[in-house]
Amino acid sequence: MRNRLLIASVSGAALIALSWSAFAADTSQDFVNKAAVGGMFEVETSRLADGAAQDAAVKDFAHTMVTDHTAANTKLKAIAEKGNLTVPTALDDQHQAQLDKLKDAKGASFDQPYVKMQRDAHKEAVSLFESYAKDGDNAALKAFAGETLPTLKMHQEKIETIGSDTAVQPAASGTDDASGNGGKPPLPGANSFTEGQAKDRIQEAGYSDVSALAKDDSGIWRGQARKDGKSVSVALDYKGNVTSASK
Repeated sequence: MRNRLLIASVSGAALIALSWSAFAADTSQDFVNKAAVGGMFEVETSRLADGAAQDAAVKDFAHTMVTDHTAANTKLKAIAEKGNLTVPTALDDQHQAQLDKLKDAKGASFDQPYVKMQRDAHKEAVSLFESYAKDGDNAALKAFAGETLPTLKMHQEKIETIGSDTAVQPAASGTDDASGNGGKPPLPGANSFTEGQAKDRIQEAGYSDVSALAKDDSGIWRGQARKDGKSVSVALDYKGNVTSASK
């Protein structure tokens, strides 16, 4: 009888240990899944922004994201693989859809959706890493979460500042395109766009037959173009904002 009770106790303890082990692995795997996909999303969207963003602050932020999150992703992968955890190699459907949407954004319409995606992504990442750093079940991953959290918070603070900057708000369009108009584009300033780059940027904004481009005394490229079958006067300021006025 005593032997039966002993065997039953040992078996029960083994089952409890097995159940706890499975729970711990599942929890760790869930963190790895979310952190890895989030990190890949940061890198892929920021690679697009590094080349397509119009605002200098957004470009700088995107470059930082590629560098920092590539390093974090590499470290996460090493820790996960050492713990026999699977690391996702592709985005989930939700993040892939957002990336595809961003790929379709061009010219002056790119910055705002990218910034919004980054604000949302960092809010989720900070919450995920804070939670796991506090209650995580894998010591190595828990340490990783705690070490990475300050960088994520720094990123979040930076993108919140950029997001509140008028430079990444939608470019105005219409007939009010003179300088001294209360901060609406086109804005006067040192314009580094070449004529060819200015033409490309205007075309990316949806205009065709761009011609007669010339930079005025305020640093604004002005010229002629067509949109929706109509001839318009177009302007491109130093921030990349494209505006137009009917002729």
